[in-house]
Amino acid sequence: MKAAAPAWAAGVRDRVLASDPGLLRLAAGLRTVGAITLTLAVLSLLDADVTHLVAGAVAAMVATFAVREKQRGPQAVTLALGLPVALASVSLAALLSSHVVAGDVFFVVLIFCAVYGRRFGDRGTALGLIGFQVYFLSLFVGATPHLLPGLWGVLAVAFACSALARFVLVPQTSAGILLRLRHAFRARLAQLLDAQLELLDAGPDDVEKALAHVRTGTARLHETAMMIHGRLEEGTPDEATARLVQRRIADAEIAAERLGLLLLTARGAERADTLTLHLPGAPLPERGRLPMPEEEATDVLRRDLRALRLLVRRPVADGTGLAQVRNRLLGYRDEEHLPPAPPAVRDVFRGVGESARAVLGLRLALDGPQDESDDSPETARSREELDAEDAAIGREESGEEDADRPTGLRRPTTRAAVQVAVGSALAIVGGELLSTHRWYWAVLTCWIVFINTASTGEILVKGYRRLLGTVLGVVAGIGLAGLVGHHTGTAFAVVLLCVFAMFYTAPLSYTLMSFFVTAALGVLYTLLHTYSPDVLVLRVEETALGVASGVVAAALVLPVRTDRRTDELLTTVLERLTDVTGAAVEQLSGGPPVELLDRSRELDQALSDLRSATQPLTHPVTPLRTRRDTARYVVALLETCAYHARALAATAELLPAHPSIAADPGCAAPAGASCATSTPSPRASPTSTAPPRSPPVPAWPPSSARAPTAPPATAASPTASCATCNAWTRR
Repeated sequence: MKAAAPAWAAGVRDRVLASDPGLLRLAAGLRTVGAITLTLAVLSLLDADVTHLVAGAVAAMVATFAVREKQRGPQAVTLALGLPVALASVSLAALLSSHVVAGDVFFVVLIFCAVYGRRFGDRGTALGLIGFQVYFLSLFVGATPHLLPGLWGVLAVAFACSALARFVLVPQTSAGILLRLRHAFRARLAQLLDAQLELLDAGPDDVEKALAHVRTGTARLHETAMMIHGRLEEGTPDEATARLVQRRIADAEIAAERLGLLLLTARGAERADTLTLHLPGAPLPERGRLPMPEEEATDVLRRDLRALRLLVRRPVADGTGLAQVRNRLLGYRDEEHLPPAPPAVRDVFRGVGESARAVLGLRLALDGPQDESDDSPETARSREELDAEDAAIGREESGEEDADRPTGLRRPTTRAAVQVAVGSALAIVGGELLSTHRWYWAVLTCWIVFINTASTGEILVKGYRRLLGTVLGVVAGIGLAGLVGHHTGTAFAVVLLCVFAMFYTAPLSYTLMSFFVTAALGVLYTLLHTYSPDVLVLRVEETALGVASGVVAAALVLPVRTDRRTDELLTTVLERLTDVTGAAVEQLSGGPPVELLDRSRELDQALSDLRSATQPLTHPVTPLRTRRDTARYVVALLETCAYHARALAATAELLPAHPSIAADPGCAAPAGASCATSTPSPRASPTSTAPPRSPPVPAWPPSSARAPTAPPATAASPTASCATCNAWTRR
């Protein structure tokens, strides 16, 4: 029983870490709720009325979520600068409250400045957000000049409580976040192995479902790897450590994805295309006459996958038994240790051995030196290879030329500022026609739909989600308002729960976030004695008006069409793909070392931007079904290319230290033709290209190959480049 309890607790911890990498969402929710609770407590001790309590709660929330820097020092500076900005904003709002036209004009100017401030980084974004939200808060509580002294005091208390919650109650350091992200990576890697076990045992009727779980697990693992990459600079003591962790994370991610592909191949009579792991609905390899592996080999493979999952979750220091398990799995990297089985199944065992090596390297990088007393010769050889790779990590970074940046109205922040200003002016005019007292809800919606969007289609999708969440939140708000009545303590408790849920679900679903915001507003209106069902219905109408105003402004004022946006991002992805592939092949051909992993992560980031930009095309409600399928296919195709490019870059970075890989000048000639296939083309657009047929991925070559060799390109398409990269990355 004593041993079962820690195991149960560890399992719960792993699930929490995997669902919320770095506990960033949990920390954001707790920090915001803590700031609001402290503010309410202080104001209650000062006998503040309900209006000031509501103002303090909203101000504390704004002061907390607006600050986005990763380091504590810059966070403190931004918070300190935010207070005078908030004081100026509330003062101007109160002074202009009786001057309708002047107040509206100033609000539009403030909105323009707040959005334009995003070009100055996180601090500019935070200060602009504070200025806008506090002005909106003033309109919400009806600030007037005679209320200013009290509101100044409320803002000061709110910012002080926000600082206390951020730096004392729920402190977060870059090193601590990175540590939790590393735990989350391990937990998600273990979950991916669970999904691969499910794929191994899935019958004909369940294989699609199991494969969907593998796809989800692979995507979640990659997401965590990208989050770790974004935190390495601040969370590690030096550049060498950062590069070591980055390399080991990349190795583990590549090995896990490759293992999934090999399992899929072992189920059929033909080689599985890597695209199958990235494209829902992709055809599966046809099953052969024989069952996947023979029963005995299946049992051994199932046992070894479970053992690999155990190595991921528990340190080898837990016992000699785990060390022996590790030694056995690493032994699969040698031909003589492979069990008797069909060739495709033997490849899976090799993949298990390579994954065990990646797990060993990950543990050495994250946990430091391990006990080597139980090492087998195969494990000792793996350690020597890892040590040799570590010695080659401290290379100088290659210089990057600054890309041409747009200026004037072509600059994204300037264009967005103009669009939001025009949309907000339309929202003010229309909102005041609906209600002279609550027109600001339309402006708030118009502002929000432009945040983190870059095309008309993205704004339309975000506006739809905002409207849907608001409609559902109105229904919930009516019910909550009836339950809490005018019980102040109960009402604020409900608001705190909604605020926590809002921040916890924000990265997952914008619709859910809008739902909790609107539900909380229903309770706040009850506290302010302004609640009625008509008020919440008006909230829906103002939200719809704000969405319409934003879409009209985005479509008519300096528009960025979705197809233009996706074309630009597709070109960027293909350029990054060419850059990574060309540089890696040059290094494999004996060229000078360059910074390959950083370039591959730039490719991943460009692909992530493209994936976000295609959401309007891939949304379930889109009527353009063919266009949706094409966009999904192109993105999946590029994800396949990115996987092979990462693997190729990881292999190239092993030179010249790795004992079993040598440079081969013969790679250069076929590589030139292959890289040319990924040159951007105006026809290669997710919005206009029909899905081409994908050539099969080459088979896994013998593990005894010492130098990568490249097959010739088979077609002028990114898929051909992927196939070539796949052959190069096998070692």
